[in-house]
Amino acid sequence: MTAGNADQIALWNEDLGARWVREQARLDVSIAPFGDAALQVAAARIGEVVLDIGCGCGDTSLSLAHAVGPGGAVLGVDVSAPMLERAKARAADLKQARFALGDASSADLGGPHDLLFSRFGVMFFADPQAAFAHLHAAMKPGGRLAFVCWRTGAENAWARIPAQAAISVLGPPNAPVDPFAPGPFAFGDAARTRSILEGAGWRDVSLEAFDAPMRMGDDVADAAWWATQMGPAGAMLREAGEAFREPVVAALKESFAPLATAEGVALPGAVWIVTASA
Repeated sequence: MTAGNADQIALWNEDLGARWVREQARLDVSIAPFGDAALQVAAARIGEVVLDIGCGCGDTSLSLAHAVGPGGAVLGVDVSAPMLERAKARAADLKQARFALGDASSADLGGPHDLLFSRFGVMFFADPQAAFAHLHAAMKPGGRLAFVCWRTGAENAWARIPAQAAISVLGPPNAPVDPFAPGPFAFGDAARTRSILEGAGWRDVSLEAFDAPMRMGDDVADAAWWATQMGPAGAMLREAGEAFREPVVAALKESFAPLATAEGVALPGAVWIVTASA
């Protein structure tokens, strides 16, 4: 574990990791369009050796394991022990899939690997350039990188609209938010992300924009509950305390009401699909 990542590691082994395990099935559905698009670009092949960074509860590791077949190998790495336990249980019948608890910015990653993949798992490094240099060292010459990360918070209505609803009740943050701090939107700036990867030794870096709806709930009430569990509105509510839950939920319902359809509530999501070669 690196000292700079200690806060993130603690977070994913406590309440946040437990919530992701509890809501694993629903989370997988909500972010599936983005992960599926990245998996298609990654194009894992039969027999390949693949590294899945920030694999969480194992959804993408399972897909990669099926793609490489019994003659390949997939190593899913994550800092969250509870999430990895779920991943191991889901992959129990796939001998080509294994999992390791560790900080990918410094852990022994084995290899060399043909493909490095991640679905929303690489935006949390305290020193991203050093982390990607470490990941680069685990690759075969010419190995492929493919990951998906959120673009800016302003471009992601699934986060922006609930955050604005929570702020209408709780007020703005006391301190300015660093857009490049480790977190979901740390790689939103394309030029910065390209610079990080190139500085870490990756070549042929490409960022392609991809947009898809992100399902929030079956109806307004369900979407409001979900927004208190995941995303920035939920984080603000947990910091403010349960006394504010009722007014925050009311504000969320009001924000979601114009967006509801017979199919439920879905808000736009905006990501980069990033590719490079080692």
